[in-house]
Amino acid sequence: MADFLSINTIALTILGYPLSYIELIGTILYLWSVWLIAHKCLLTWPIGIISVLLYMSLFYQIQLYSDALEQVYYLVASVYGWWWWSRKDPVQDVADGFFFSPRRYGLLTLGITLGVGSALGGFMGQIHTWLPQWVPEAASFPILDAVTTVMSFTAMALMALKRIESWLYWIVVDVIAIGLYYVKEVRFLSLLYVILLGIAINGLVSWHQAYVASKAPGSSVG
Repeated sequence: MADFLSINTIALTILGYPLSYIELIGTILYLWSVWLIAHKCLLTWPIGIISVLLYMSLFYQIQLYSDALEQVYYLVASVYGWWWWSRKDPVQDVADGFFFSPRRYGLLTLGITLGVGSALGGFMGQIHTWLPQWVPEAASFPILDAVTTVMSFTAMALMALKRIESWLYWIVVDVIAIGLYYVKEVRFLSLLYVILLGIAINGLVSWHQAYVASKAPGSSVG
């Protein structure tokens, strides 16, 4: 099993790119979980949990420690989501529309995100010297990796609140991830983020259209 989960265990080669089993299966399951959640299917959570565990191992092996830490958050969120969706007739607030945060709130959120991300990046840049038995190699791109990790947390929180700017965070994260994973030679994952970038752009347009519609004369929303 350990060899199967190694990034050096290749499933197939696509256009000269050696695709490991862990990257292939993790990506397929992740896309499947996204499709399932779009269709409000409970199966999204166990599928997503398996994908998260595979990605956690993948990121650890390529020294993207902040991304590996991020998967712990997603794991907890997925377990909670599975429990919540399993409840009978959960209360759902569907009355609120999509909107932008007030400027002061938005700037404060951005400042905190960048500050925490930079601090985390500084920590991750030195963690191999403090915990060499657990982290034997130095982190790759620690600041960039950490900032995008914290931006992902912020984006998820804002999305839960139906804040339109959440998609702007996702767009930035996706653009950086495309380049970062390409450089780290996990190019199948880089391609995945190209797809996610398209989804994020579409989400931004869709949510903004809903916002504009809610402000139209005669609208009962907002």
